[in-house]
Amino acid sequence: MTAALTRRFATMGGEGSVHLESDVAGSSRLAALADAVEELFADVETALTPFRDDSELAALNRDSRPQVAASPLLAELARAARRAAAQTRGLVDATVPVGTRPRPAARPDLDGLLAAAPPRRAARPADGWRARQPSVDRDGRVCRPAGVTLDPGGLAKGIAADRAAALMPRGVAYAIGCGGDLAAGGRRWEIGVDGVRGPGHIHRLQVDGGGVATSGIHARAWRDADGTVSHHILDPATGRPAWTGLVAVTAVAACALDAEILAKGAMLSGPQGARRLLQVRGGVLQHDDGTTEVLGGLRRARLALAA
Repeated sequence: MTAALTRRFATMGGEGSVHLESDVAGSSRLAALADAVEELFADVETALTPFRDDSELAALNRDSRPQVAASPLLAELARAARRAAAQTRGLVDATVPVGTRPRPAARPDLDGLLAAAPPRRAARPADGWRARQPSVDRDGRVCRPAGVTLDPGGLAKGIAADRAAALMPRGVAYAIGCGGDLAAGGRRWEIGVDGVRGPGHIHRLQVDGGGVATSGIHARAWRDADGTVSHHILDPATGRPAWTGLVAVTAVAACALDAEILAKGAMLSGPQGARRLLQVRGGVLQHDDGTTEVLGGLRRARLALAA
């Protein structure tokens, strides 16, 4: 008889989710695994959040030394930051301070904000981005130039989802989500992609194993006091919100961290660049004009979203 468990909980400013199924592990074993995932997510948040003064990341960002002793989690974040920048040629740059704004209680008026937004253009890397990227030395210390701080953005969520997937024993199928990042394995999963303009799924991805991530401006977009429209995904070259013609991108990759890097890199690249980045494993693009584009290898379809 198949045992199954689903759990949802608050984490990292969003929602964590665990769905487990097994023909060999019973309900108590699945509950223990879900407990371990929830504890792991809490540990990642405690260590890697830039918004708590007592986090290890906050301590690193205050430290003026070029090499700082680091836990395995902080070292993993530094490696992930360097990898993200290299894979996206500086577009996904954790050395660009992002900051945050609380998620609004109600869904933003996305179409109104888009109508007032600046002309669309692909984002660009900041000058000198290569020299600012962190590294980890033989002693496990994080190394970076003086004055460079790290803002993990979604990288910490991808790390958390992948670490949780590594806890799963043989015989347990899993779909583990952290914010917009998901790690899945053990069987074929059907993953729904949420539409940015209302509830419900606009597409369903078939995933045998690996990672899925969504990056978008729809959940944290707002109008400033002076009428300027803003969101939290910044163009590294300007430090201002990136208006690229896309409002959300969902990417599929070998793991959740790679999917996170791909999704954000594609979001910042605009439609043409996003198609290039997602051409291997595919994904979903949600455009400013209310259409969605499904990419799958050499196949793609452009669909009008329901009103």
